[in-house]
Order: sequence, then C-alpha cells, then structure tokens
Amino acid sequence: MDLQISFFLLFILFTAGHSLSCYECDGRNGSCANQKLKTCPSGTFHCLSSTSNPQTGEIGLTKFKDCYDCHGQSGFKNLGKDMGKESSVCCDTDKCNVQDAPDPSNVPNGKECYYCDRQSCSNTLSCSGTEDRCITQIVTYGYEPKSEVVKGCVSKSICDATFPNVEVISCCEGNLCNGAQSVTQSFLFLCCSLLSYFMMH
Repeated sequence: MDLQISFFLLFILFTAGHSLSCYECDGRNGSCANQKLKTCPSGTFHCLSSTSNPQTGEIGLTKFKDCYDCHGQSGFKNLGKDMGKESSVCCDTDKCNVQDAPDPSNVPNGKECYYCDRQSCSNTLSCSGTEDRCITQIVTYGYEPKSEVVKGCVSKSICDATFPNVEVISCCEGNLCNGAQSVTQSFLFLCCSLLSYFMMH
C-alpha cells in the first residue's frame, strides 16, 4: 500500500510542473522556416498552426503558430474577399504544431454561402475543398469592443469548435442557407436570438 502511495505522489510531482511546448512563428512572408520552440504559459493546453490567405490588400499568404486556446478549432474557412481563407490545426501535445497548416483549397466543391462586406451580407461565395457548411457569427474585437457579423463557408469541424470573442455561432448545410440580410439586420437577429436564449434558461 505504501509503495502505491509513493508512486502516486511521484506521478503528481512530475506532472504538476509540466508545461506544454509549442512552436511559434509569425510568418507574414508565407514561411515558418524560422519557427522557435516555446514553453506555454500555465493554463494553456493547445498549440495552433494556421495558414491564411487574404483575398484583398497588401498582405499575402501568412503562417502563424503559437500556444493558443483553440479548443478543437481545426479545419477550413472562407469568409469572403475582405477576410479571406484560412486553415487551422489545433492540437494538445508537446511540439504537435511542428507542421504548417495546409494551404486553403481553391478547388470549388459546388456549395455556395453568403458572406459580409462593409455594406451588406448579400454577397455570394463559392466554397472550396471540405467547406461543407455555411456559417454566421458575431465577432467582438478591439480595446474598445466592437462587434461584427461574419458569414462564409467552413468545414463542419469549425462549427463544432469553440472560439474566444465569438458571441453567437450558427452553421447550416443548404446552399445559401445563412441568409442575405444586411449587416444591421443580421446583427439584430443574432442579438435577439442570444437574448431569448438567456431569458429561457
């Protein structure tokens, strides 16, 4: 009995001090050739690797790696011309983000979803690769928090993940199933849905 307790206490001592190690990289030039290994802060349990490809602007293909609370956020998404395409891989073991996330696919799969720009959410988007769902969400960002309605094409795995700074998330499977309302209408609809949910629970 004393031997079992000793082994248990040794196990606790060795695992309590362990911190996750992830690679970090901010490859704005499209490369993570100079990635470095880092020890994550206490309480961080995931490593993230992402590749993004904006459709407009001066920034090209970007690679990113770091310790990140991504909670299963692996898959592909396309949020239209302003926000572009992104692939991400979320994992939870030491050095698991050593490989770059794959480049987002450009092969259309026949599905279409709405996406938002600064004027409306009635723009249509051709989905690619494994992007088999349409998404609608409200993202909050900035030091003085601002909310923005986001729509586009995503993989099912993105729908099943949890995101920081995202208030409402809705995924659907049919073509153009994520509605073509204006940005204001979409925001009000999602806010009302959220308020109704909290009042009922």
